[in-house]
Amino acid sequence: MKLVMIFGPQAVGKMTVGHELEKVTELKLFHNHMTIEMLAPLFGFSPEMWRLVDKFRKDIFETAAASGMYGLIFTYVWAFDLQQDWDFVDQVCRIIEDKNGEVYFVELEAELDERIERNRTPHRLEHKPTKRDIARSEQDLKQTMEKYRLNSLAGEIRRDNYLRINNTNLSADEVAGLIKSSFHL
Repeated sequence: MKLVMIFGPQAVGKMTVGHELEKVTELKLFHNHMTIEMLAPLFGFSPEMWRLVDKFRKDIFETAAASGMYGLIFTYVWAFDLQQDWDFVDQVCRIIEDKNGEVYFVELEAELDERIERNRTPHRLEHKPTKRDIARSEQDLKQTMEKYRLNSLAGEIRRDNYLRINNTNLSADEVAGLIKSSFHL
C-alpha cells in the first residue's frame, strides 16, 4: 500500500490537492477533517475528542495497510515543535511500512495572505463544517501559526520520498500533477 501524507499549515491546500490527486491516481483521500468533523459535534474540541481522532486514524491506517488497497492520501497539520506530532507520524509510518507499504511525504507551504483567502473557499467550507465560522477559523489559523512551527526546517525531514512545494501560486491540479509524476503514482 502507498500512503501519501500531505502536511502543512491550515488552509495551505492539503485537502484540495488531495482531492485532485485522488482524481488522477488510484489513491483514496482520507483528509484529517473526516475524523474531526465526525467527533467534534459529540465531544467538542476536547482531549477526549483528540484521543478518539488519533485512535480512529490509527485503526483506519492499520485496516488499510492490511487490506491490499492501492493506497491513501492523508492530510495533516504537523506541529514540528511538538514531540507528540512526530510520534504520531512515526507510528503511522510504522503501521504502513510494517506491512511492506511505502510512505511519501509532501509538504505544502504558502504565503499567509493566500492561506487566509483559501480559508474562505466554498470547497473548504463544504468539507469542513467546523471552519464555517470564518472569523474564528481565521483567528485560529493565525494563533496556531504563532504558537507552533508548521513547516519543517531545511533538512529536518530525512526521508527518500519527500517533496516540498510552495503552492502559493499553483493550482491544486498542478500540485497533484507534480506529486503524481515525482513519485510515479
